Amino acid sequence: MINILWVDDEIDLLKPHILFLEKKNYDVTICTSGTEAIEILDKQNFDIVFLDENMPGLTGLETLNEIKEKQDNLPVVMITKSEEEYIMEEAIGNKIADYLIKPVNPNQILLSLKKNLDHSRLVSEKTTSNYQQEFRKIAMDMAMVNSFEDWVSLYQKLIYWEIQLEDIEDAGMFEILESQKTEANIQFGKFIDKNYANWFKPNTEAPIMSHTLFKEKVVPEISKEQPTLFVVIDNLRYDQWKAFEPVINNYYKKEKEEAFFSILPTATQYARNAIFSGLMPSDMEKLFPKYWKNDTDEGGKNLFEAEFLETQIKRLGLTNLNYEYHKITNLKLGKRLVDNFKALKNNDLTVIVYNFVDMLSHAKTEMEVVKELASNDKAYRSLTLSWFKNSPLLEIIQKAQHMGFKLILTTDHGTINVKNPSKVIGDKETSLNLRYKTGRSLTYDSKDVFVAKDPGEIHLPAINMSSSYIFAKGDLFFAYPNNFNHYVSYYRNTFQHGGVSLEEMIIPLVIFQPK
Repeated sequence: MINILWVDDEIDLLKPHILFLEKKNYDVTICTSGTEAIEILDKQNFDIVFLDENMPGLTGLETLNEIKEKQDNLPVVMITKSEEEYIMEEAIGNKIADYLIKPVNPNQILLSLKKNLDHSRLVSEKTTSNYQQEFRKIAMDMAMVNSFEDWVSLYQKLIYWEIQLEDIEDAGMFEILESQKTEANIQFGKFIDKNYANWFKPNTEAPIMSHTLFKEKVVPEISKEQPTLFVVIDNLRYDQWKAFEPVINNYYKKEKEEAFFSILPTATQYARNAIFSGLMPSDMEKLFPKYWKNDTDEGGKNLFEAEFLETQIKRLGLTNLNYEYHKITNLKLGKRLVDNFKALKNNDLTVIVYNFVDMLSHAKTEMEVVKELASNDKAYRSLTLSWFKNSPLLEIIQKAQHMGFKLILTTDHGTINVKNPSKVIGDKETSLNLRYKTGRSLTYDSKDVFVAKDPGEIHLPAINMSSSYIFAKGDLFFAYPNNFNHYVSYYRNTFQHGGVSLEEMIIPLVIFQPK
């Protein structure tokens, strides 16, 4: 039974309401002052309190403060004759559960009870029911998808339902969604097999991709009238963006949200260099050999993003563009940029690459504590949100909003939780990534991979004349036959990137104006 404490100095006038609730099987305890209410709460547990704002002695707001000091999580519904704004603000500031204006009718009271006490159950039941209806539609859509726009739409729908279902206690529904995501990735792999190489042919309709993103989507947003902050968060999946979108919405108003496609391999050295250079990897290797490194070359693979950006800006004829590039790879650098952010106000464009999510995914592979904290997609989202809310990046965004910057937020590629091994054999020169391989004489299971026998066809550099590329599909990861079981147990259920999946390839670009 639900126990209600109702505090009102005119409680006798509320008898019809109390009788109505008792007929609905609620147990109602009454009292006529704030002081009495505090004494009762010290002796007895309640599920919710209805509290009159205007009482002699201890006022409603004073009573509310005392209740919250003792039982911060106890829902309190404030009931008042007054519509004065300061009273509403005080009550809301003290985390009231609801605010009702007298005279209230019994159904208003009942609605408030349902909203506060049955909310989780009602939402859970309705969400489950809605997804059950949507399940058939998604299944039918999946059979009909034949364009990159359709795949973006379908993937966004799957993410929407994944986030809706994550808080309900119906494991069966979540398993159904997971199986639907798996099936979607199987079909998406077939779509990439059939269409990816064509996207690079002249006069063929293609999505915005890593190498066209800056020119097509960022440059049109830059102006001399308003500074622009362009933030590239490494390795950010679409669902992770959705997890912290509400935080950014406190400071910025979303103007546009689009998805674009990461190039293959969905790996930082390929996709992020492509964003900043405006070129595909084979062109980077040919035109800028001193900046480009292949998989088997020694040294860092993303050391020249600033130089690549400079060459693209010159190529686009943006000679009067006043811009700066910053890469944040640790907390100290992030805090330093926060402290010096005011110095950026005269830039037309400030570019920030923020490395954290990629480090998080690699840490999950190597550290047991992170494996516990990010054991699945839901936990991975939660961990990303926790990082973002406490990061210098959020402080940078707050400062940018205060200074009137336009904000453009994106990433280089996503990541996928790998579950199943696929055997591969290659020579000593074969690249090491778990989701793609490049080298000579690769032996693999053809059904598990997207193959580029001629790397030039998809604008990738060949390490030698007979090199090919293979990309793992879905949630697969490559494993060598030697020491197979140890290798598989170590890497299974880790977040990897480089291959073909919705999670890695379809990624967000969001444009905001400051509030």
